[in-house]
Amino acid sequence: MQRICIPDYEYQERIAKAAKLVAQKGLDAMLVVSTESDYANARYFSGFWPLFERAGVLIGANGKAVLLVGPESAIFAKDFGKIDKVMVLKEFRESADPAYPELVPDTFKDAFNYIGVTGENIKIGLGSYVECTLPIMEGLKDTFPKADISICSDIMVALRSIKSENELACIRKGFEIVEVATDEVIKALKPGVTELQMVGVAQKVIYELGAEYEGLPMYVFSESSTRHAISRSTYKVIGKDDIVQLNLSAKIDGYSPAIGLPVFMGKAEGEKKELVEFCLKMHNWTTDQLKAGIPADRVPKQFLQMFKDAGYEKNYVYGPCHGTGMIEVEAPWMETSSDYILQKNMTFQVDTFISGSTFGCRWEKGIAIKENGVESYTDYLEKHGLIELNF
Repeated sequence: MQRICIPDYEYQERIAKAAKLVAQKGLDAMLVVSTESDYANARYFSGFWPLFERAGVLIGANGKAVLLVGPESAIFAKDFGKIDKVMVLKEFRESADPAYPELVPDTFKDAFNYIGVTGENIKIGLGSYVECTLPIMEGLKDTFPKADISICSDIMVALRSIKSENELACIRKGFEIVEVATDEVIKALKPGVTELQMVGVAQKVIYELGAEYEGLPMYVFSESSTRHAISRSTYKVIGKDDIVQLNLSAKIDGYSPAIGLPVFMGKAEGEKKELVEFCLKMHNWTTDQLKAGIPADRVPKQFLQMFKDAGYEKNYVYGPCHGTGMIEVEAPWMETSSDYILQKNMTFQVDTFISGSTFGCRWEKGIAIKENGVESYTDYLEKHGLIELNF
């Protein structure tokens, strides 16, 4: 069977689209930078996911591009990358900060010359400002002290927000795998196992079924740690009557969907049942409101008001949806301050989180915006609803 992935030609199309946007902004070139943990922008153009070191892609308004890597990644990048030209820059070194005294590296001037950008008074856009490390920024400024360096992250948001059919196929495949992993974790859940043991069950499944990695550090939280909106699983032992939060994921050629739901280690009662059911109600309501053409702030504003009207404003943590794709959480978020219009084939995680007095709960799945609603990539939550395990 042919592996589901992004074909080589699509990387070239992405570079060409980016170059047009770079030119429209009056820039000479755009630099995107990625780290091992947030690899998306460089991988989006090159297919390359750095390890230890940093990676970057430099794209000229003329459409030429070069992949920039650290001193130990030259062969790695040539074997895995989709851009023919690879240059090694010391600024992309790992955090141990080796001196590499024998290295004769390429320079930023070499890279810009290669893509046809010369001179001193050039305009450089940073397409991934947050991921741009200080050595990289200082290297740019030292090389081009007269350059106009600005942030152009909006170019990357525009490119990555609306998914191609190949991207959607990767996301669909990821959800297929996560459904199986979720089934297996629920089967293995019992009092006395640890959170990390359950993560191990999920990891075994996703790799056996073809994932390249976790789409996010997989969540299996129990009782008090379910209040963590972001956290890591631990050696904590899961007990009878605990609420357990699952958020499992599988990465397919960089694309990282996830499914999240609570599981009760016993009967759901009291505040736990009340808040979990309200959270699920809001999750389903959100899904039903979404479609192409509406302002992105409409649903979040109504969502927040519904929390207030139900008396749960103190339990509200964040808005109802965030973008998803190469990173499980990526721009754009759907917030009360959002000022864009939802468009066909934007992809989001409908991520509905609520915080109680001693616990929390998240219902989460992925969708794509369509003209008259959404395409939901999993019906796992609808099929299973509130899960109570008896021991």
